[in-house]
Amino acid sequence: MTPLQFEAAYAPLWLELETVIGVAETQRKFDGARLAALYRRVCEHLALAQARAYPVHLTQRLETLTQSAHRLIYRRHDYGLARLGLLVLVDFPQAVRAHRAYLLVAALLFVVPLLAAGLAAYRDPGFILHLLDAAQVQRFDGMYSDSASAFGRNRDASGDWEMFGYYVMHNIGIGFRCFAAGIFGGVGSAAVLLFNGVQIGAVGGYLIAAGHGQNFCSFVITHGAFELTAIVLAGAAGLRLGYALIAPGRHTRVEALRLAARHAIVVMYGVIGLLLLAAAVEAFWSSARWVTPAVKYGAGAACWSLVLAYLGWQGRPRAGATRAGEGQRHAG
Repeated sequence: MTPLQFEAAYAPLWLELETVIGVAETQRKFDGARLAALYRRVCEHLALAQARAYPVHLTQRLETLTQSAHRLIYRRHDYGLARLGLLVLVDFPQAVRAHRAYLLVAALLFVVPLLAAGLAAYRDPGFILHLLDAAQVQRFDGMYSDSASAFGRNRDASGDWEMFGYYVMHNIGIGFRCFAAGIFGGVGSAAVLLFNGVQIGAVGGYLIAAGHGQNFCSFVITHGAFELTAIVLAGAAGLRLGYALIAPGRHTRVEALRLAARHAIVVMYGVIGLLLLAAAVEAFWSSARWVTPAVKYGAGAACWSLVLAYLGWQGRPRAGATRAGEGQRHAG
């Protein structure tokens, strides 16, 4: 069966499941037996589409449907810590992987300008003055120098908590700008990603060229694993909103935006968690001058590895369970 034949054969069933989910989300009532039956059928279709390497847009649609139905079926029994655990261990990483096309675009929009601006500022430190004024540049010089007044050198515990509050507001503000700006056809999210990539890259390149590379890199490497990842994820969620407005498919633009927001908001829950974690690490660990740079580099490498592994593999079905499911399908 070709992908077109597969889609033509089962599209009415998928559309019925989309309709049931939409009604349940808005009116809070649904036929549980029918929803469960549709959910099982679409799970089978997803497994077949993945096994036959059908086009990405087809598998993504089925992944989105099964995830939405799963949350709808089990949400009435999951409250408090159990629901939070499901969000952290299953829903969020699965939602990130379901947005992988948007995530790739967001990563390119952020990382490429970051590297380009960093190289430009490293080769010509005067490049930074095209982006920041002289007073801001001097402040960065003083912040990451080896002087006694440098960043974090003289802070006490109350200062750490004060900076934690500042970082929370600052980081979450950036994250929500990346997400909410997607309402402008995705252009706003792209612009926020580009701007932050250029700014961060240029500052980093300038500080390394100015001889502050060790202080700067050891400061940002650990919390950057959470903060920079969260910015890209927020941008990906914003791009999802923008694409829904530009290409609503068989839905009206309002319906397409509502559906996209329902899936993207799961990503944003995780973004908030990552940004809170980044703020804590930045306030209490990154700025601690009593920790040697080598230790921070090691901790940073571990955090980057954990974040990438978590987003890439957490929440996937176990191989044994997958093989058992395939065996049952073949037997049927």
